[in-house]
Amino acid sequence: MPELDTGNNAWILISAALVLLMTPGLALFYGGLTRAKSVINMMMKCLVAIGIVSIVWTLVGESIALGDGNGNALFSMDFDSAFGLRYVNDLTFDDAGVSTAAMSAFGMMFAIITVALIAGAVADRMKFSAWVIFATAWVILVYAPVAYWVWGDGWIAELGVLDFAGGAAVHANAGAAALALALVVGRRIGWKDGNFAPHNLPLVVIGAGLLWFGWFGFNAGSAFASDGIAGLALLNTQVATAAAILGWLLIDRIRGIKPSVLGACSGVIAGLVAITPAAGLVEPLGAIALGAIAGIICPLAIGLKHKLGYDDSLDVVGLHMVAGIWGSIAVGLFAVEGIAGTAGLFYGGTFGFLANQTLAVLAVVAYSFAVALIIGLILKFTIGVRISEEEELAGIDAAQHGEAGYDLPVNGNIALDAPGATEAPEKVTA
Repeated sequence: MPELDTGNNAWILISAALVLLMTPGLALFYGGLTRAKSVINMMMKCLVAIGIVSIVWTLVGESIALGDGNGNALFSMDFDSAFGLRYVNDLTFDDAGVSTAAMSAFGMMFAIITVALIAGAVADRMKFSAWVIFATAWVILVYAPVAYWVWGDGWIAELGVLDFAGGAAVHANAGAAALALALVVGRRIGWKDGNFAPHNLPLVVIGAGLLWFGWFGFNAGSAFASDGIAGLALLNTQVATAAAILGWLLIDRIRGIKPSVLGACSGVIAGLVAITPAAGLVEPLGAIALGAIAGIICPLAIGLKHKLGYDDSLDVVGLHMVAGIWGSIAVGLFAVEGIAGTAGLFYGGTFGFLANQTLAVLAVVAYSFAVALIIGLILKFTIGVRISEEEELAGIDAAQHGEAGYDLPVNGNIALDAPGATEAPEKVTA
């Protein structure tokens, strides 16, 4: 049995903490993107994902995702040792000298952020109770099996498909579920004609910054060692994201849109998502190309939701699904054999490798969409998934949580929509 490598173990512990930080960062990012009367609900959907997934992952999630499949390419259920994470008690180590407990914690944080990403598609209108049930079911029925396919002994891994930190398993997976859930819940009232502009762009910038910071643990931590691949993954994450910002602003300029903070922050997310599956598999020049293309195609993809008629409130589909698919396919183009062990098409590789990368990510998208749709429909026709029209117009924060994001005095009085308000001040709009 390998001995504990304290340096590698420390890096995974730090990376796990960085990945956890991404979910509060996402809460701020999503919260700023919503209207003022929806910010609390959006943050709560992200934060409750931490509670739900932490317990589910401990009880059964890791048993399904990383257990011994005994030759099963589709499903693992290792209850003998993995149930309740009991196997961490023996403090065994992997080949890099990282403790089992550290590895389990790192995987748990990935599951948390993946579930939280979906919430952005249904801002303003989904019942909190329905979200809690959906998140619980989805992480068991979709995320954990897909993680086994990609990173365990599943059929995707057997094809030789490479997903360094989760382009297919995390982002395309979450984006497909977000699309299905948005279709089940339906459009917001007045979606095409109403004003749904972000209410707090400084909050969006803070959230994007925390996501970027945490993403270094997400990608570089996926090297599972404090080594040269971790350094490469961190560097590639930085330059790909920088290129995506410039690509987004360029395409906005071509379309006659003024350079905006919202566009720059969206470019950040597009670049981070796209480089995730390739971070430790490509060279920096490939990472720049990959990120720049993500910054160009994602805003174009977001524009399709109005033409196709689905209301993805915070563009989870256009950012995470599209950039996740692109990044996964791009591994088949830009992978460097000396780094990844397999060459992409542009580096002397084969069409077969590119085809497998494409097949894998599209299969994940199809599976996630189908199961999320079924879960959503079951909830719709049982407990219901949507708040009432009156509650939606008044604001989901007050209806679902009894709180307001901002309790602001108006002419010396408390705003009418503040919790506990009894006097009626002059009408204000947020």
